[in-house]
Amino acid sequence: MNNREKIQISVIGLLSVLLVLSVTTNLGRTSDAELISTVQKSMDTVAQNEDASLKNAVLTTISSSESGKPSSLTLIFKQVENSVVQITSKVSTVNESVIINGSPLESQSTRLGSGFVYDKLGHIITNNHVVSGAKTVDVRFVDGNIYSANVIGTDPFNDIAVLQIIDDYSDEQLNPLPLADSSLLDVGQQVIAIGNPFGLSDTMTTGIISQMGRLLPNQGSGYSISNVIQTDAAINPGNSGGPLLNMDGQVIGINTAIQSTTGEFSGIGFAVPSNTVKRILPSLIEKGAYAHPWLGVSGTSLVPDIAQKLGLAKNYKGVFVTSTISDGPAAKAGIQEASYNINREIKGGDVIIALDGYKIRDIDDLIIYLSENKNVGDKVVLQINRNGNIIDLTAVLQERATTN
Repeated sequence: MNNREKIQISVIGLLSVLLVLSVTTNLGRTSDAELISTVQKSMDTVAQNEDASLKNAVLTTISSSESGKPSSLTLIFKQVENSVVQITSKVSTVNESVIINGSPLESQSTRLGSGFVYDKLGHIITNNHVVSGAKTVDVRFVDGNIYSANVIGTDPFNDIAVLQIIDDYSDEQLNPLPLADSSLLDVGQQVIAIGNPFGLSDTMTTGIISQMGRLLPNQGSGYSISNVIQTDAAINPGNSGGPLLNMDGQVIGINTAIQSTTGEFSGIGFAVPSNTVKRILPSLIEKGAYAHPWLGVSGTSLVPDIAQKLGLAKNYKGVFVTSTISDGPAAKAGIQEASYNINREIKGGDVIIALDGYKIRDIDDLIIYLSENKNVGDKVVLQINRNGNIIDLTAVLQERATTN
């Protein structure tokens, strides 16, 4: 058998392997380029460049056949588009500066957002700010069908709301989107956002996870949303409440906000992680609200300047307690807030360095630990550095009061 015949037999074998690899590609999301690269390396090993024309012909055939397939992004979009909805809510506003017949002028405004199907019972997940102030909203599916839905549960602190369709939706094929484990996400992982930016329905954008564990200020509630996902997938007004998906079509977060000076996307978007949704949603469906644990302190991360004023090492880690709430859990436990001299310079105050033995580096760590590991009524052991002495105090967490 000559070399050419050996190569031809090897190519037949490689094509058989290719068939198996193509199945693996579809199931495991391996890219076409990776598939071609794998075959290229195998052929280089077998052929050793003895017949380049034959090898190139096979690779050209592979490349041509693969390029005719829809991309994984296209397949995911077709898989989930019927599960993403547009939400329209009408909110009454009162203009106190305009008085007609002795009463302030009242008008209605329309708010657009997005959401996605949670289950076959007609529950829809969205952002609280999309439906805030409304009791009933319209839910529009990609096929054009519109249904009325009641707002049955809201969590303004994490900007989550759940709706339930009240019309007969038996003609609608509800396809719930599964919630992934957001704790398994990595920076650089490819993600997809689907929603209705500027009212343009059924819009898909893509990007990567830029970072995890962000603390997102929530002006509506006065508290920050913890452990938020940062992404560079384009998110604009109208995307709020829509899903952020992984490459398996699973929800990893709810698109909720952007960082921008213009009100339009500038490369930084934020999503409430799916694990937060998992933790809170059952209570929203059952009770209409979620009770957040509350420690009753205000604090700041311990920067070198503050650390040195407290007589601590420059890079000492912890949360400096600036104030405590009277009769709050921290105050009852004996936490001491910041004290100042006559020149308003820091004189003393407690530094929280651990919760239940878990080391606290900064204020983000403190907020994330409490929100993800504790419930109202739970005890938490606070390890404190007070004037260079390490002491333990125990606080019983209360329910955080709403501000709206």
